[in-house]
Amino acid sequence: MTMTDLSAEASRTTDVDRLAVDTIRFLAADMVEQAQSGHPGMPMGAAPMAWALFSRHLKHDPSDSRWPDRDRFVLSAGHGSALQYALLHLFGYDLPMEELKRFRQLGSATPGHPEFGHTDGVETTTGPLGQGLGTAVGMAVAERMLAARYPDITDHHTYVIVGDGCLMEGISHEAASLAGHLRLGRLVVLYDDNEITIDGGTDQSCTDDALDRFASYGWHVQRVQDGTSVDAVDAAITRAKDDPRPSFIAVRTVIGHGAPGIEGTPKAHGAPLGTEVLAAAKERAGFPAEPFTVPDEVRNRCAELAEEGAARHAAWSAELAAFEAASPQAAATWRRAQAGELPEHIDEVLAGVEVGVKRATRQSSQAVLRALTAAMPELVGGSADLAGSTGTATGQPAVTADDFSGSVLNFGVREFGMAAILNGLSLHGGFRPYGSTFLVFSDYLRPALRLSALMRRPVVYVLTHDSVAVGEDGPTHQPVEHVESLRMIPGVQVLRPADDHETVAAWRAALDYADGPTVLVLTRQAVEPHATPDVGPGFVREYGARVVVHEDHPEVDLLATGSELDLAVGAAELLRDDGVAARVISVPWRERFVARRDAFGTAPVTVSVEAGVRAGWRGVAGTGQVGIDEFGASGQGNHVLAHFGLTPGAVADEVHAALATRNDATDRPAKEE
Repeated sequence: MTMTDLSAEASRTTDVDRLAVDTIRFLAADMVEQAQSGHPGMPMGAAPMAWALFSRHLKHDPSDSRWPDRDRFVLSAGHGSALQYALLHLFGYDLPMEELKRFRQLGSATPGHPEFGHTDGVETTTGPLGQGLGTAVGMAVAERMLAARYPDITDHHTYVIVGDGCLMEGISHEAASLAGHLRLGRLVVLYDDNEITIDGGTDQSCTDDALDRFASYGWHVQRVQDGTSVDAVDAAITRAKDDPRPSFIAVRTVIGHGAPGIEGTPKAHGAPLGTEVLAAAKERAGFPAEPFTVPDEVRNRCAELAEEGAARHAAWSAELAAFEAASPQAAATWRRAQAGELPEHIDEVLAGVEVGVKRATRQSSQAVLRALTAAMPELVGGSADLAGSTGTATGQPAVTADDFSGSVLNFGVREFGMAAILNGLSLHGGFRPYGSTFLVFSDYLRPALRLSALMRRPVVYVLTHDSVAVGEDGPTHQPVEHVESLRMIPGVQVLRPADDHETVAAWRAALDYADGPTVLVLTRQAVEPHATPDVGPGFVREYGARVVVHEDHPEVDLLATGSELDLAVGAAELLRDDGVAARVISVPWRERFVARRDAFGTAPVTVSVEAGVRAGWRGVAGTGQVGIDEFGASGQGNHVLAHFGLTPGAVADEVHAALATRNDATDRPAKEE
């Protein structure tokens, strides 16, 4: 293990540095005190490392928080949001003092945890511990991939502040392991090592040696024993930037630093200090007692640093202009990808995908993905060690530690880490990311998918092996509740195409959706193609459904998704033989269909057919629901389907029962008064 103790470095610290650190500490404490809610301890302990980073290393321009070549800063320990808000305010981001005074209040720009798109300068939503680190790894991957493609205009770092909780969460292992494997030398992690969690000292639950742990991942590691030393942290960051590996710097801090009777204890973590303790802390530091004080010296120094950042931005803009003049086609591709725009010929690309073939929708998706990645260099992603099974083996080259010019990422068996990294790629800009695993393992990545939705990131999740038809692998691998649970997440577009025609349209809908993630739910088993006149690439986004079997005067509507469309079509044939007119509607996007249902009309009886829990369909197909409300079973796929009543005959029987119930109700005489 390579480890350097940087406790004593030649001092560059000025009086303004010391005053700035205290200003950050007390702005944070004042915010929490005024709100009577929040976490003052972490900001008070971590202020020196944050100031060292922002004042001596971070390349940023507060006048343009979206400058593409800025350094990224992620506060993974998002409960310490007051630290970030204090810094953003001091450096001149669009965060006025009035918003600091409205900390944690409804409608303020200073919510309890940092939220992307809500506060100027916040790069990602954090709070669920560990996810900030995973997202930052994605940002660092994006920087290296862009540098491989556009070296003339890409040269920045990703910095993260993590806490003990971030490192205890399992996602930190997944993300850090992959970062070490890829040798992400532009990633620097500062660990706020204060040895305190909510319930007490970290030693009651965790005795890991964090430095040994990260060294084993292949990281460059250092320790700063005195976390109050701006110079020591500065020197550690300088050494980190000179090393080709990702860097982990453990900075020993004291939670609630300077707060008498509270510092170093769990009491400083998640509650206001109290007016007496806060006043005593300010007196001890020789800082003005007035709340929300920013000394002129600090204000002026931050303004000078912001001007330096603007000058670096201007120099980069000149480099961009030179790049555009020398390589106009490459520059146009870069600009389009940065803007999140699709190639003009995208429909021609999709029209070239072969359809009308009996195959699994995962295989249809693979055909689409291969065509798209050839046309969209910004479409990047991979799988959690399942590329061959999920249809995400595109034939494109893979990203490696020695070559980041590829577009395929081998995430390994790291579903949660994968999803957080996808968020980081999306947030960074310049890429449209996708990731894949089996649908049943969406449970492992769900918290990061939820953040995709919360941040409205257009990440595509390719989730395959979508029903009990998986067969012999049994109930552990057979998703039952998963599609419905994913539909419950606000802002997630859940699409379950029934054949290759719909799979093409589903991918088009995914690319069109810029306000959140898309989940593509795909089959393992082959399904029949069902060509209809209205199966063009835009039907999913427009209607969410299409009529596959027409009837002029239907007695029953069968609403089916995915592979169950074949069952519904087979049931309609049986019902026709019995004299029942059944219309079959394929519903790849249920929520859109519900919104546009007036375009289809409604038959007297409506029955849904989906190999999953029935609960969500009751409000859509109130007459009857064919589904599964228990876990699956191990056996051949067709046998398991039959066991759970997923056959054309069983669907027809459900329809007959629904019709009989309706007829009984119609024939029943009205109750006399």
